[in-house]
Amino acid sequence: MQNVDPNITLHFARDFMKKLIFPGVGAFGSAMEFLFSKNYLEPLKKYISSGRPFMGICIGMQTLFDKSEESPNVPGLGIIPGTVKLFSKSDKSVPHMGWNRVINLKEIKNINDGKKDDDEEQEDDINFGIKEDSVYYFVHSYSVPYTDELKEWTLSSTQYGKEMFISVIQKNNIFATQFHPEKSGYAGLKILRSFLKGKGIVDTSDRNVITKNPELLSQDSFTKRIIACLDVRTNDGGDLVVTKGDQYDVRERSTSGQIRNLGKPVDLARRYFKEGADEITFLNITSFRNCPLADLPMLEILKLTSETVFVPLTIGGGIRDVTDPDGKFHSALEVAGEYFRSGADKVSIGSDAVYAVEKYISNNMKLSGDTAIETIAHAYGSQAVVISVDPRRVYVESPNDAPKHHVIHTKYPGPRGENWCWYQCTVKGGREGRDIDVHQLVTACEAMGAGEILLNCMDKDGTNSGYDLELIQDVKKDVKIPVIASSGAGKLEHFFEVFSETKVEAALAAGIFHRNEIPIQSVKSYLKEKNFLVRNDCTKL
Repeated sequence: MQNVDPNITLHFARDFMKKLIFPGVGAFGSAMEFLFSKNYLEPLKKYISSGRPFMGICIGMQTLFDKSEESPNVPGLGIIPGTVKLFSKSDKSVPHMGWNRVINLKEIKNINDGKKDDDEEQEDDINFGIKEDSVYYFVHSYSVPYTDELKEWTLSSTQYGKEMFISVIQKNNIFATQFHPEKSGYAGLKILRSFLKGKGIVDTSDRNVITKNPELLSQDSFTKRIIACLDVRTNDGGDLVVTKGDQYDVRERSTSGQIRNLGKPVDLARRYFKEGADEITFLNITSFRNCPLADLPMLEILKLTSETVFVPLTIGGGIRDVTDPDGKFHSALEVAGEYFRSGADKVSIGSDAVYAVEKYISNNMKLSGDTAIETIAHAYGSQAVVISVDPRRVYVESPNDAPKHHVIHTKYPGPRGENWCWYQCTVKGGREGRDIDVHQLVTACEAMGAGEILLNCMDKDGTNSGYDLELIQDVKKDVKIPVIASSGAGKLEHFFEVFSETKVEAALAAGIFHRNEIPIQSVKSYLKEKNFLVRNDCTKL
């Protein structure tokens, strides 16, 4: 099939397939340009107009509209009148990244051809299995605002901050979600099952419009995320293991000095999914520098994990330009693409982000367009790029002692009683400090197109003493993109502290989860008691 014209292939599929799911991640313009370059545009329009069931996901939904503010000069499919618009950043972080609720404005029945195998599938026979008491995973910077003009297309709406947008559209044979059901746990899988097993076509006579006023019913139900992090590397025997260290040292302090082995990556990821982790992050701390791109072990880990884990997966480590042992060059964009095709939803960039910012600063704050951050964000969207920051405190007597850096006043004096400090960015797994601070790094990375910050702290790593709240508070003031707090979690109260004292969107932990010191569900139950919104839908299909 390698030499078959894709236009012919899609024509063939259009004539014979019974249902079509059009998922998408990334930027609106890139998606439309890809459809055009592959001669998919007209066959796709013809399939939709044929009346056969169609389901769009995320960008697959947005492309149905006339256009998007993300790429103003690139037309969409024009199936639905309207424009996809950028979220306001005045009252919230953008991208909208995490789990949120939907409000159903219609009630759709009889989508299952009358086939009801059990009571659970009977429930899925309403609104394609979408439940208002569940939350679903969103990751987008652009959305379609709800208006009365789009009422006939709107099945569900969602509130984020002060904005209400369309989260599910449905009309006749067209069904689409702004959220990702395939990454929304078992609640999302029920939606996919309903679409695949049902008719997928709803006539006007089958639809009852509920007389709800969405503006009165909608409220922001955005949840706090709990993320499990797995540091993956090869041990001395060459096996891939999940490890965790104190102050970045992953070897046992016994005379053997062996790499600390806390389990197998895929097995632990499956466990955390079942326990309710909202996301799972793999940090490749070996990087497999002498391995060809196509043979990277982390690709296989992602493929195996994504078969049974249905929450977002992030991969970090080695996202940069690489050269295979045989001399073949691969750009960072190509490396990221391999990870995305293997099951990753986001890539995390660490050392290369520091180098890119140094270049950005030396170039008078001008974008070059060729950094890993910029190229990946352009192709896959800003939500696909996470910046992993590994800073350490540098104490000074006064701000005048570090005139080039962003200095903060601290409640925790340094070794000589210093009351001021700045946070130095490091590279190479924390082994080398650079003359750049966290403020410079995160603001520059946001300007380059990054969509999220994974904020570690070398001083807190492995201490179980709590997150560095001063660092997190300061970074949250600097950027409008989401921030994940990392390093230092040791007890339930630390999760409460970080969410109550900062505006962080997510908290990440590793060792306490690996060693079963604190189960993920205990964290969520504790936060729920403290009146934080968390996702608790972990029931199986």
